Amino acid sequence: MSIDLTATNASKIASALLLERRKAGSPSMGMVLTLIVITDEGDHYDALKAARAVSREHPARILGVIRRPARGAANLDAEIRIGEGGSGETVLLRMSGELAKHPESVVLPLLLPDSPVVAWWPAKPPEDPATDPIGALAQRRITDTASVGRGRSHAILTQATHYAPGNTDLSWTRLTSWRALLAAALDQYPAKVIGGEVQAERVNPSADLLVAWLTQRLKVDIQRGVTKGPGITSVSLRTGGGDITISRPDGALADFAIPNAPARPVALKRRELPELLAEELRRLDPDDVYAQTAKSLCRIAERTAESPAKGSASTARSEGPDSAGSKGVARTKSAGSKKSISKKPAAKKVTPKEVTPKGAAPKKASAQSSARS
Repeated sequence: MSIDLTATNASKIASALLLERRKAGSPSMGMVLTLIVITDEGDHYDALKAARAVSREHPARILGVIRRPARGAANLDAEIRIGEGGSGETVLLRMSGELAKHPESVVLPLLLPDSPVVAWWPAKPPEDPATDPIGALAQRRITDTASVGRGRSHAILTQATHYAPGNTDLSWTRLTSWRALLAAALDQYPAKVIGGEVQAERVNPSADLLVAWLTQRLKVDIQRGVTKGPGITSVSLRTGGGDITISRPDGALADFAIPNAPARPVALKRRELPELLAEELRRLDPDDVYAQTAKSLCRIAERTAESPAKGSASTARSEGPDSAGSKGVARTKSAGSKKSISKKPAAKKVTPKEVTPKGAAPKKASAQSSARS
């Protein structure tokens, strides 16, 4: 069932939702949360499709928010869908004019009472989701830096820098299977890890987070290798008795190997968006492990930024003796010139007959002036 409302307001939308539930014979709400999807015209179809698929496991009121250019008169259009591909309600809100600058004023009256609120940015997220007008309404804020068109590495670093309790990123959710498999490997072969490497596509936020997580948990340096993908292709941990390796070249099946044991295949497929979103909605409390990983990622970025600066400083120090030597040569030349000047015959004394012109310096003073120069 679909209802279109034009030039409407939040009160009319809430009344329409209640009326349609009564028509369907279920006036009570069986939904457990409100999922706010902040998207745009180009991505809203796929985002709402994934959200409706998730609502089969987590019945929710889905509020899609599209902010059009803030020009012209304030206007609100809404599309209401009930019972189409999900067990909850879907409301697509299109805001324009001055209203687009204050989307929270429309969203707030439509939130389910006494239930959690989750905000999801399927495309480009704000730099600080916790201070975003809609993000401030939510207990959990989900971003997906892997969907950013350009600057994905910078985007995940920005999210890590502005981490707040309740924030998470789907790039971190994609690592759940990898982290579980690596933890199982160290349980089977409990050896001290002395190094490691993560190989993935050149720009992959999940790989950056995996490097940060391993660095934080194992207290060793983890290298970052580049491959053609797809996604993360392999992880290796070096130990004194051999390497622990997980290799997934095709994005579906991985080879798992530990020292003194044959390699064996393991299912490690790349999961679809609804699976990732459903996993995040199963847990609505802050993710402490992600918080520690975000701090580790920031520390790694700081060390990487300091390395070129240290290299420049060492170059300047290596050039120091040359500059000091040139100063020494200058001092030697100056001393030499003074010595040569001192060997010159003394200036002839002025006799009473020789009258020095008014304002002219004596010859001896002129020689001393030349020595100082």
